[in-house]
Amino acid sequence: MDTTARHNLRIIGITGTLGAGKGTIVDYLVNEKAYLHFSVRSYLVDEIKRRGLPVNRDSMTSVANDLRSRHSPGFITDQLYEQAILAGKDCIIESIRTPGEISSLRQKGNFILLAVDAKAELRYQRIRQRKSETDAVDFETFMANEQREMHATDPNHQNLSACIRQADFVLYNDGSLENLHQQIDLILQTLN
Repeated sequence: MDTTARHNLRIIGITGTLGAGKGTIVDYLVNEKAYLHFSVRSYLVDEIKRRGLPVNRDSMTSVANDLRSRHSPGFITDQLYEQAILAGKDCIIESIRTPGEISSLRQKGNFILLAVDAKAELRYQRIRQRKSETDAVDFETFMANEQREMHATDPNHQNLSACIRQADFVLYNDGSLENLHQQIDLILQTLN
């Protein structure tokens, strides 16, 4: 793809707290705005299975940290970015968890970072409803997992609080689905 076409693509990164609604934002952008979706989670699940490990949050964290320390802090999202560029359409890269990923993606140009948050109790209810392999935990474990991913001094480890601080826009998903969609639409209007 030539440089001009590459710079006309919009790459939206999504970060946020556990269960805040990253997937809901992705669904809206994919289904209503024709974005393509590239998932860090899917990338990691494939790598976890390749390594013969159990698919759980501990494996996700350790495999992601291992890939970043062996290659670079932005390695996983850089791989997804290359896939996005080859696809040639506006794309979403979800779920960004390290400042190194943000830094690398910003250097590539045409990158916008969205963060999403919601109250902890509501987020916990949501993860219990989605019933993924990594979400079968009690509330205390949920909060401990989030705290583990919230702050880090190692650039290869998750640091959600730093990512949220670096977001271009922060969405609050404590209300209705319609309210979240309105927030997204307002952001997209400012980008045009």
